[in-house]
Amino acid sequence: MEGIDWKLRSIQVEEIEKAKIEKKGKRFGVLDVTRAMLMRPDGHPDAYWDSLADIVGAIVWILQNKSKAILSMATNVVVNLINVIPNSLLQSYLSDMVHPLSSLLLSHQVDVSISCATALNMIFSNLSMRGEKKVWDILIETETVSRIVSGIWEFSDGVMPIEYFQEMTSLLSAILHRWPASRYNVWNDAKLLEVLEAMCVKPDFSVKVAVLKLYCTIGKIANDQMSLLVEACHLALISRWAGEHHDFLWQQGIDRVLLNLLLNDFQDEPPQKLLSPEEQLSIAQEGLKVNFLLGLRPYVWDILGWLAIHCREDFNPNMHGRERRIDILIACACISFMDSIRKGHQICQNDIADTFRSEAASRAVMMMIYSPCKYIASKARFILYEILRPASKKYLKRLLHMLNNTPSEDNFGMPNMLQTSINLVALVCYSGIPYYQSDIVKNGGIQALMDLIWWCLRNDIHIGRWSLAPHLHNILSERTCCWVCKEDWEGNNILLFYGLWGLAELMHSGSSRNNVEIFGGQLDYTEAEFVSTLQEICSDSTSPGIKWYGAFILNYFGFYGFPCKLGRRIGKALNVNEYADVQLILTNGNSLSVHGVILSARCPSLLPPEEMPGYEKASNGSSVGYDTERKCGKFHKEIRLSSHVDNLALAKLLEFVYMGYLNAGEELLKKVKFLAKRCSLQPLLIMFGRRHPKWGTPFPRYDLSLVLAPAGHYFSDIVLEAKATESICWRCNVCSKSVPHMHCHKVVLWSSCDYLRALFQSGMLESNSQTIKVPVSWEAMVRLVNWCYTDELPIPPSGCLWDNMDSEERLSVLQPYLELCWLAEFWFLEEVQNISYKVIVSCLDSARHLSIKIIKIAADLSLWKLVEVTANFLAPLYRQLCQSGDLEALDEEVIDMIRTTSVRLSQEG
Repeated sequence: MEGIDWKLRSIQVEEIEKAKIEKKGKRFGVLDVTRAMLMRPDGHPDAYWDSLADIVGAIVWILQNKSKAILSMATNVVVNLINVIPNSLLQSYLSDMVHPLSSLLLSHQVDVSISCATALNMIFSNLSMRGEKKVWDILIETETVSRIVSGIWEFSDGVMPIEYFQEMTSLLSAILHRWPASRYNVWNDAKLLEVLEAMCVKPDFSVKVAVLKLYCTIGKIANDQMSLLVEACHLALISRWAGEHHDFLWQQGIDRVLLNLLLNDFQDEPPQKLLSPEEQLSIAQEGLKVNFLLGLRPYVWDILGWLAIHCREDFNPNMHGRERRIDILIACACISFMDSIRKGHQICQNDIADTFRSEAASRAVMMMIYSPCKYIASKARFILYEILRPASKKYLKRLLHMLNNTPSEDNFGMPNMLQTSINLVALVCYSGIPYYQSDIVKNGGIQALMDLIWWCLRNDIHIGRWSLAPHLHNILSERTCCWVCKEDWEGNNILLFYGLWGLAELMHSGSSRNNVEIFGGQLDYTEAEFVSTLQEICSDSTSPGIKWYGAFILNYFGFYGFPCKLGRRIGKALNVNEYADVQLILTNGNSLSVHGVILSARCPSLLPPEEMPGYEKASNGSSVGYDTERKCGKFHKEIRLSSHVDNLALAKLLEFVYMGYLNAGEELLKKVKFLAKRCSLQPLLIMFGRRHPKWGTPFPRYDLSLVLAPAGHYFSDIVLEAKATESICWRCNVCSKSVPHMHCHKVVLWSSCDYLRALFQSGMLESNSQTIKVPVSWEAMVRLVNWCYTDELPIPPSGCLWDNMDSEERLSVLQPYLELCWLAEFWFLEEVQNISYKVIVSCLDSARHLSIKIIKIAADLSLWKLVEVTANFLAPLYRQLCQSGDLEALDEEVIDMIRTTSVRLSQEG
């Protein structure tokens, strides 16, 4: 307020004089300021002197200087100040006082410590949420929680007044309530809990009350301890994916953390103290008997398994003092595995939780046995062998007997699913120990696995691991909408995955002499049928893990590579001269006609550098030279190969290039390996080496889309032209066409589309044209070409991305799929039509208001199957649509379909 002469009011002067008299000659200063002394001279009841900042600053300065003469007085003034000044005015100064007060909690002056604890309690109760972060940083810096705990320890010695204990316990409770990050240290402070337990027997009733209050706080928060640990375990399940985070987990001592969650009060001895296998098993056995934190066991086993399966090959626990802890972790898992197979099929509702734990433990052992880390794998095999040895064959026979009695689809409920999964994992573990491999084969293990694989496929069983492991469910992850979570490596058919893994290991072991022995006396299916089934698995499954093991098993039937649908289509062009533009000439004069576009995408090493037409290459045998010329209007290239290139081996290599896999005997395989190595076909070399696929490795894709880029235009011999639209301004870097188009390759289109194949071979005018007009929009044509070159049809966005689109945007997204449905019908592209149809129907289910527009477009395109489905969406709304006039835009025939469907639904109730 302008013009006001700021000065002390008379009442302030009187209070100062009164305070001087009461002090009886003692020194008077800022510490004696009262509420009235802070009021403005104009007497405003709710406003105080600007000197409040100076007073707080002075108090903080005094506290920081720690002058014993006035510390007690200063801490008391802080308490008075918080009591006197309204919280709204004092709020901005509270955090300034926290640091000096926290630093004085363990002051040698007990009254100072008590006042500091009291003041901090008051500050925390008045602190706004905005100031919490700043205050918590101060508490960390000053180690306040540790100071309070130390103060409680000191009180237990009996030299402190009861007020000290009461204020300290009250302050600790306040911090635990307000800052969850403080709780971990308190939960894990065994000495503090011992002190509190001892205080309970003190005769002083007030002490017991203080202890009880703190117990209540710890008890309430301890109820949240498990949920906090569960969330931490959920977070640690990121170990399921490979990456640098595994290195960080090991660096932060994940092995010690897992042991502390498994074994209560585990004593970590110096790493120099080695334990015998018997001692390791004894420690693990005794620790597991306590049943400590049973609810976390499945998480622990899963995390341990993921760490093992993604571990580096050269990981050496000796270098970091982890050997003892890892050995005991392996022993714990193996003991739990042993318990699970000892129980066998004795699953009932009462112990279903125990069975879930057994499933996770068995899986962890399996992952450790097959870990890339040599130390973990060898240690797991050794310990498991030692544990199983006394009754191993009895358990193995019972295991195989249970697998041979696969339940029918009708009674295949959760208990049977779970037990079958555990049995399969157990058999995979047995198969990883060389000592048992021959016994498994002799007792019909291969046959049991093949029967189960056949049964899974025949009954279309789809059971993901999530169905067998409730602990993997997470509310947060299940609520994600825009982010499409990729399927786990093992896929949604876990029984098939385990069956293929076990079969692959047994066939890899060589315990079975030949395939005749496997299929001898087999009536259900022949070897050819089983091979065909494995190829279908590689082509149709979405799971990389299932595909890998299917392809791995095919090696033992003479098939090497990666069968897929696109390879099956492009394989039609193998050894076909149609549109072949490259000749591979061997030194014996034989030649093979191939398609340059296929080689450039799948095996570019067979082609010389395009930018050097006179290039001569004689060093590594891939090509010695080539000549180019125009013949009959087509561009031909002749590539002369080295004398080291075998004719049959080259033919087999081209089989892989075109089809994605090859079929060869052992003798020819050596020559094919030579060519594959020269051509740097690494995925094929992996198959030749029969090395187990590394967990998480993507299944190699058959992808020709690279040749659609400018580099592939060199081989282009056809242009696909979409319907012209005004919205697209077109410019091409290759040609002068001003309409939307794509430079494509006849051999790819010929292989993928029966209609285009017939067109190219018809002899009609269009068959020799360099341009084909595709009667769909640019967006639809791009999707069609993408399918021809990758076997993938892009799908529209889902979740909130879809939900946040308006009706016009959604319709524009679905329009290309409607066009593809129509085009695919007379171009004989059944797969494209099925995918497009499913996309449209799934989108209609979440956007029924589009049904009127979709049914009109579908009727105009004569897509009557889609019209019928859309009519089902509209039928329940028939009366409202009639009243609103929305049906007037439709043909009478379509309206009749909706009306008929509506009547039928009403009659069905």
